[in-house]
Amino acid sequence: MGQGLWRVARNQQLQHQGYSGQGYLTRERGRRIATNNASSTSHRKQAQGGIDIYHLLKTRKSKEQEGFINLEMLPPELSFTILSYLNATDLCLASCVWQDLANDELLWQGLCKSTWGHCSIYNKNPPLGFSFRKLYMQLDEGSLTFNANPDEGVNYFMSKGILDDSPKEIAKFIFCTRTLNWKKLRIYLDERRDVLDDLVTLHNFRNQFLPNALREFFRHIHAPEERGEYLETLITKFSHRFCACNPDLMRELGLSPDAVYVLCYSLILLSIDLTSPHVKNKMSKREFIRNTRRAAQNISEDFVGHLYDNIYLIGHVAA
Repeated sequence: MGQGLWRVARNQQLQHQGYSGQGYLTRERGRRIATNNASSTSHRKQAQGGIDIYHLLKTRKSKEQEGFINLEMLPPELSFTILSYLNATDLCLASCVWQDLANDELLWQGLCKSTWGHCSIYNKNPPLGFSFRKLYMQLDEGSLTFNANPDEGVNYFMSKGILDDSPKEIAKFIFCTRTLNWKKLRIYLDERRDVLDDLVTLHNFRNQFLPNALREFFRHIHAPEERGEYLETLITKFSHRFCACNPDLMRELGLSPDAVYVLCYSLILLSIDLTSPHVKNKMSKREFIRNTRRAAQNISEDFVGHLYDNIYLIGHVAA
């Protein structure tokens, strides 16, 4: 009886305060609509932080282009920024739609210099009818030719005026290019020792730890797969260049190019020993220190120990 009277009194109170079922649903619907409107307004304001996306979407020419932004309707700086993210193939396709924008010289100049960092033609007055788009096609063709036959590739670059017939210019081109096949490049450098000499001098090993400098060297000039005269030549040239870049360190440690040469060979052998799955009994740090100091007696034990730690933690110097 008491519970029934309590329910009647509670219902009357809710009706008096306007919390009937229909009124409550109406108010709840209104609250949700207001929340959704506030949320959409908030998202639109957040999108206006850098570029007004809402404004960009309104630049569509017609309803048939809905979902497709016309770059010609945007500010030129913004259009060029968008196109600068495309590779050469996509930029050629974009030129079918936006010919003036996609054929802009600055875009193709950026593509050329990001792939081929140095060419002799960059520092010359451009000839009549020159365009960076045409230059990109020639550089791409020359790189493919080089990867098939290095001598023919270099001759192609020279015939187009892209490279000067100079070992220094060829070395700079190789140093700043990453599209050349490393196996073909190794064959070419083995034959052109004058280019190899200039390529070595382009490296700066100042204040670098010896194993790290050797890794950088072999990233640009790949080591041969087998021991031989070419590997000895590479290590000899590296040793002299490393000493030339770090004269103070060499005096402090009492190292000569011959001592660095011995250390480089020790690092290569240690790299093979620690990383090869065919070697079951790995060389210990104590053994490496003993063997290395036996070949180069003036080297401190701590320095040789740091060399071992670097190979053990980071890995092969010529991988």
